[in-house]
Amino acid sequence: MIKNQSGVKRILIIKLRGIGDVVLSTIVIQNLIEHFPNAKIDFLTEPPSVPILTNLKELNQVITFERIGTINTIKSIIQLRNYKYDFIFDLYSNPRSALITFLAKGKIKVGFDRRGRRYAYNVHVNTHSLKLHTADVNLQQLKAVGVQLKHHALIYRIESEEEKLSTDFFNSNQLGDNVVGISPSGGWESKKCDPIKFIEICKMIHSKYDCKFLILWGKGDEADASEIYSGIKDYSVIASQTTVREMVALFSKCKIVIANDSGPMHLSASIDIPTLAIHGPTSPHEQGPYGKKHTWVRFDELDCIQCNLLECPREHECMLQLDSANVLNKFDEMIKKNNIPFKRINK
Repeated sequence: MIKNQSGVKRILIIKLRGIGDVVLSTIVIQNLIEHFPNAKIDFLTEPPSVPILTNLKELNQVITFERIGTINTIKSIIQLRNYKYDFIFDLYSNPRSALITFLAKGKIKVGFDRRGRRYAYNVHVNTHSLKLHTADVNLQQLKAVGVQLKHHALIYRIESEEEKLSTDFFNSNQLGDNVVGISPSGGWESKKCDPIKFIEICKMIHSKYDCKFLILWGKGDEADASEIYSGIKDYSVIASQTTVREMVALFSKCKIVIANDSGPMHLSASIDIPTLAIHGPTSPHEQGPYGKKHTWVRFDELDCIQCNLLECPREHECMLQLDSANVLNKFDEMIKKNNIPFKRINK
């Protein structure tokens, strides 16, 4: 183990795949900076997640890993070997990231203790018995090498031009203050709340609160977003297709965001917008919105809840039979918990 903290000059963080996973991994950055004040920190990730990291001043550079093609993999490994890292933290620890870690030059290589990957690391972190949120699981790698865990916040920053874009959009659409963001996105089909249920939830909320809904969507979500809008168009606005960064800027103007378990949900939570996550096949305890402002809802009584299946082999009961009154109760709780000045409808 490296005992001289000031002597650590270069650190690599590896987190591949999903945007949500990458957002949750940003929890390690400030802890590393404080513990290793002289180190440059690089971050290796895949193209979809690069935009959420590129403006983080805490990072020396974001290195893009192109998954497709053996030549691209070889180029990435050669690039990493040139840097001769003091620490490599493989926060993903799948077969591919383990191989990258093994072939890159690093004095200390930290990874999760998973079958078939121990060869890649000289520090193995076992979290199997720990019941932790995924963000806190990432911190266990730092703890294993003696890093003090002083910071427990995710990092995301909105650029000034994105701030202006969102302000202009809200003004031009006369959205006002009481806006609820709706995000129908989801990496798996089974994680996506059906449009008919989203419509039901929005109608129930609107029966109690004088609010508008802003429906935000990205690639692959247009049909669901349009269907939701058609059911509540008298008191909603649907945005055009946005980039991830534009979506986050628009989230920042909402009082509350309701979202599936997805990258956009984690991004909304990362900027401290109270976020209500709808869960079905995944664990809200491990993958729910991270932070005290947020909450989640799911149909806990269902026998197949938290199945972790990419596609539902049944009738998607976890979403279609979710009690909208329970969602409204969670919505009410979040308003109260965060002291949100939300205008009620007088009856």
